[in-house]
Amino acid sequence: LAVKDPTAVERANLLNMAKLSIKGLIESALSFGRTLDSDYPPLQQFFVVMEHCLKHGLKVRKSFLSYNKTIWGPLELVEKLYPEAEEIAASVRDLPGLKTPLGRARAWLRLALMQKKMADYLRCLIIQRDLLSEFYEYHALMMEEEGAVIVGLLVGLNVIDANLCVKGEDLDSQVGVIDFSVYLKSDDDIGGKERNVQIAAILDQKNYVEELNRQLNSTVSSLHARVDSLEKSNTKLIEELAIAKNNIIKLQEENHQLRSENTLILMKTQHHLEVSKVDVEAELQTYKHSRQGLDEMYNEARRQLREEAQLRQDMENELVVQVSMKHEIELAMKLLEKDIHEKQDTLIGLRQQLDEVKAINVEMYQKLQVSEDTMKEKNEIISRLEDKTSQINATMKQLEQRLQQAEKAQMEAEAEDEKLKQEYVNKSGSLQNEFSQKEKQLLQLETDLKIEKEWRQTLEDDLQKEREIVSHLRTETQEIVNLKKEFLKLQEKNKQLKSICEDQEAALQELASKLSESKLKIEDIKEANKALQGQVWLKDKEATHCKLCEKEFSLSKRKHHCRNCGEIFCNACSDNELPLPSSPKPVRVCDSCHAILIQRCSSNVP
Repeated sequence: LAVKDPTAVERANLLNMAKLSIKGLIESALSFGRTLDSDYPPLQQFFVVMEHCLKHGLKVRKSFLSYNKTIWGPLELVEKLYPEAEEIAASVRDLPGLKTPLGRARAWLRLALMQKKMADYLRCLIIQRDLLSEFYEYHALMMEEEGAVIVGLLVGLNVIDANLCVKGEDLDSQVGVIDFSVYLKSDDDIGGKERNVQIAAILDQKNYVEELNRQLNSTVSSLHARVDSLEKSNTKLIEELAIAKNNIIKLQEENHQLRSENTLILMKTQHHLEVSKVDVEAELQTYKHSRQGLDEMYNEARRQLREEAQLRQDMENELVVQVSMKHEIELAMKLLEKDIHEKQDTLIGLRQQLDEVKAINVEMYQKLQVSEDTMKEKNEIISRLEDKTSQINATMKQLEQRLQQAEKAQMEAEAEDEKLKQEYVNKSGSLQNEFSQKEKQLLQLETDLKIEKEWRQTLEDDLQKEREIVSHLRTETQEIVNLKKEFLKLQEKNKQLKSICEDQEAALQELASKLSESKLKIEDIKEANKALQGQVWLKDKEATHCKLCEKEFSLSKRKHHCRNCGEIFCNACSDNELPLPSSPKPVRVCDSCHAILIQRCSSNVP
């Protein structure tokens, strides 16, 4: 038969007792028909059973005076897991008559039952198994499935109304003994089944009403929260509406101002139109009078305008070409600078690699010298070891000869012993002395033989060790040869890198020379552009006289503007002409800078 686990038996017994106590308490309370007080016996037995269930498998905690084993520790942990339990924990700590942790735990159980939340509190505690492991053993009732079953049974206690006075009761000195006579069946219990059915129906109705009350409370709280949120949103909307009204008033004022400004602008424009109409009519009359003389001038001016437009088009094309050349030069400069920076970076990296290769070469040369020195020392050691092995072989041969001689002597001694036994059987006294001496000699020879065998074994071990050392030295010499080969390869790579570095330095010098030439060209172009940017055309109102002859411009003396230096000359002073392949006629050139002059309309011509 299999032996049952005593802890499992204890858990089963406690679970059965909890079932009986909870069932008896519910049935007796419903038959009692009113709220229960602390003197009610089934309620006292229920608290005793719960105390035993909570004490099962509890770890012993050491204190200063003695060992302590109390259930107040895990119950005190409930307030950290379930915030609503803080109230009963604080009230238990504030009770004046409680002095021991066990008394506080008993008061806590009574307050939890009055709140009808004992099952919720213990369920939160059972879920946190890692926290319970600090207070209970692994085989405790609260750590196993029986604890969850008891928590489920405690939900049925919510139908009981209890009114317990905890303040004046002595909970520290109570003795928790289970009274089993309460749970024995009697004949009266058999006849009360119908009453129990009615009580169960009443309890179901009570549970339904309580659950409905809880749901209504939750809906009321959610509605209160919605009302608060709606009130907050309503206040925000009212504030936004006031801000919007203020903005509308400001916009209306701005609209009124803009309309008034618009009317003023319309009045001013009408006045200006009337004045301009009068001026246009006067100019039209003067134009009609001077139209006949101006037709010829108009034709000539039109022809000159075409020429000037053609010249301007040519100059604009040249300007576009110069601008495109300038952009190309700037791009080439940027590319050259970028290329030079990249080449400098690569040159720096190659120099660093060259320095590293030099350092590696120096290290390899030093390692080669050290390895050559070690090779010499190891060759000397090998020669010494070979001499030693030859000596050991010679000594072993000598030992073997001595061993053979000793064996021959032993055989001879044994033969002589046998002869002496056969010849001198009667002379036992003297022969026994000689026989003992011979035995001593034989024992001495055997000990010498053992010593020589041990010595031979040690010499063979030394020879094996020396052979291993020789093989290790040979591997090291092979590694040194490989290092020499790698050193030669690194020297070849160093030569190749040096040749590549020299080629790149030559290429960088060529690029630097080209870059310096391109920089000089760009500086010349920038100076020319600065010289062009510094010149500013004079206004028509300011340019009234020729720069050379200082005569006033008129229809006969037209203005010619230098596009380079900004000076204005008349057509009589700017006589220098230069032929251009793009125009059929020669163009006029400035006397000071020899740039092409551009003809401008006279201020006297409308």
